[in-house]
Amino acid sequence: MVSTVIHSARLISDGAETADAWVRFEDGVVAAVGTGAVRPDADTVLDATVIAGAGAVLAPGFIDIHGHGGGGVSFDDGTSFDETVTAIRTARDLHRAHGTTRAVVSLVTAPLDDLARKVGEIADLMQTDADILGSHLEGPFLDPAHHGAHEPSLLREPVAADVQRLLDAGRGTVRQVTIAPELPGGIDAIRMIVASGAAAAVGHTSADAALAAAAFDAGATILTHAFNAMPGIHHRAPGPVLTAAADHRVVLEGIADNIHLNPMVIKLLFDSAPGRVALVTDAMAAAGSADGRYDLGAVRVTVTDGVARADDTGSIAGSTLTQDVALQRAVQAGVPLVESVRALTSTPARAIGLDSQLGQLAPGFLGDAVLLDENLQMRHVQTGARIR
Repeated sequence: MVSTVIHSARLISDGAETADAWVRFEDGVVAAVGTGAVRPDADTVLDATVIAGAGAVLAPGFIDIHGHGGGGVSFDDGTSFDETVTAIRTARDLHRAHGTTRAVVSLVTAPLDDLARKVGEIADLMQTDADILGSHLEGPFLDPAHHGAHEPSLLREPVAADVQRLLDAGRGTVRQVTIAPELPGGIDAIRMIVASGAAAAVGHTSADAALAAAAFDAGATILTHAFNAMPGIHHRAPGPVLTAAADHRVVLEGIADNIHLNPMVIKLLFDSAPGRVALVTDAMAAAGSADGRYDLGAVRVTVTDGVARADDTGSIAGSTLTQDVALQRAVQAGVPLVESVRALTSTPARAIGLDSQLGQLAPGFLGDAVLLDENLQMRHVQTGARIR
């Protein structure tokens, strides 16, 4: 048995803060949690104040359910399995250093054959890489009027056979599928996605409030990057955002980079849907890398001053965000620290059905943890055992 104790920290987990806390990990699983003095009988004993200073914050590892790459590479890169693995691992190394201990691999719109191959490769990679939680198909079943940085010519209606093909290719590892419910067959496709065990997400859509509500009644439980690539809020047309906020079954993704969402809107999102916001990066290859030109699937992107935009339309094309910065931005916007941490941990875990194992530092949960200083700068990251 390998044991580690982290002590003398402000523990933030499951919406609560505990002062002078310690957590004991055994073989990558949380074994015990307490406060005050701790017996130094572990293989490794880490004093949080030595690593991160006075006011050190200990939290569960962050979970990103919507990101496309980082470190100069995209999750979509590679024409062979080995190339795909190299790209995914490179991007994951970048985001892990910023606190994201587990992630869903998001894929942008591409030809159906390419998407089927990619979700199969991700399923294979999960056999060796415990930090990969599965795949997210952000496309191709999107509204052309809200295509964002997805290639419009590759968008398609959710024909049942196509939806089933992609789900089957993932062999049970597709975690999330973003879909525009107004497309012909959209509501039926949502039911298929949910029946497979994946989460259906409403996004890149022209849906009004009534149609969004119908999608949620059909089983959709996520709103993809709220406010972006969908109708906004009008006092006589509340749209999908307020519909999702009013529905306690739905988790709302938010990109807290101060570009996709103004800080006041970040705070509004948390106030409107308490406990149901998942802070995601929607990061593309330039996260943690230099400004310049990149590919996001079939779309050419230029990054200037950290802002990614599609060359042909000027649409925002993902972000250069990491989850530690998302935490800082949310707190700066006025969101309490405990709620900001929840949005990076237990809420995204719940959104993809893994909240019995991930997202908390409590006995029996996997031992993913991050240690930050009082300014919320990352100082220590650890990933625990495999998903059981």
